[in-house]
Amino acid sequence: MVARQIFFTGLAIGIRPCAGALFVRRARSGDVRLRHIVSTLAIGTGVAITICIVGLASMSVNRKLVMQPPSKRALLRNARHHLALALEGAGARVIRACRVTDDSRRAPCSPRNKITLHRPFDLEDILNLISCAALAAALCISVHAAAAAPVKIVAAENFYADVARQIGGAHVQVTSILNNPDQDPHLFEASPSVGRALTHAKIVVYNGADYDPWMDKLLSASKASDRRTIVTGQLAHKQSGDNPHLWYDPSVMPLVAKELATTLEASDPPNAQDYAKNLQSFLAALKPIDARIKAIKAKYASTPVTATEPVFGYMAKALGLDMRNEHFQLSVMNDTEPSASDTAAFESDLRNHAVKLFIYNSQASDGAATRMLALAKQSGVPVLGVTETAPAGKSFQRWMLNELAAVEKALAH
Repeated sequence: MVARQIFFTGLAIGIRPCAGALFVRRARSGDVRLRHIVSTLAIGTGVAITICIVGLASMSVNRKLVMQPPSKRALLRNARHHLALALEGAGARVIRACRVTDDSRRAPCSPRNKITLHRPFDLEDILNLISCAALAAALCISVHAAAAAPVKIVAAENFYADVARQIGGAHVQVTSILNNPDQDPHLFEASPSVGRALTHAKIVVYNGADYDPWMDKLLSASKASDRRTIVTGQLAHKQSGDNPHLWYDPSVMPLVAKELATTLEASDPPNAQDYAKNLQSFLAALKPIDARIKAIKAKYASTPVTATEPVFGYMAKALGLDMRNEHFQLSVMNDTEPSASDTAAFESDLRNHAVKLFIYNSQASDGAATRMLALAKQSGVPVLGVTETAPAGKSFQRWMLNELAAVEKALAH
């Protein structure tokens, strides 16, 4: 699309100078032959191809150095500029070639007011018209490209990015920041490329609730008046100090999906019906998760379990499980050393098999949590690792279903 746009613009720019320099004298002297026209068009096309190659090469370098796509708005302004110049030149030629004869003072629409051709159109007039047509084509392509540009979305966590792709479909371009399920998200440090992505984003989605505080700093450093933000913590009415692992709450992701659909409909009205349809498909795809939660709750409600930190806390509550040692979990989450009494209570539960399942965060490596994991394995308590980042290549729905299947298998041990 962009290559065609540059080519037509180059063709329009290239034809007139070549014609003026090489063949206008022949046209005025009457010595114009078909080979002159063909040669002119060939040279103009060559100029267009050269401009196209140089333009695409510069765009490639621009992507590598600046990490941002070429500005369609700038190309559109350029096409309009050259079209205006070509029309001005062609209009002047036509006006000089024609004259109006006014035989009376009647209204301009009178049949007696005639426009007569002062001289025949010559080669330069024809080439002016070709130039205008080529620029008009470039302008049309520019408008179409601008209209078809996807809505850019940046999501701090990859599971929110997945939901954005499901809601936006082919109309969005989504970038996620936290993608690696083997990396501790609490140790994340933003790179300059993240700031650049946020600068060009129309919609930004992040967790909030003190889980990703670096997002607030990045957004403040790269302000944009037309950018919309979706903060899950605000949608779920969570405050600072609450458990921030909101994606494990079955009631939260539908709120995020609905807000995404509403925001996309406002940002891209022509595709509003697609967003509404995708939203319904997404909500329908969550029903198997709700069904699995209901089945596990019916079978294992009130079963005592424990965890190193409250990553799985909301889901454990939805399953009706009896979560123990929550003070210990909060200490680990807040990077503080658990108290001696909390540690002793946790160790007692493991040694005496007072809990049927031990849940740990496989992305974090806290010292106290690592000791408890070793003790759980030594005591023969079933263990289950959960993550804060969705595994690569898995949708949010598949990730949750896999986690639930692992819980059910561990509880049946």
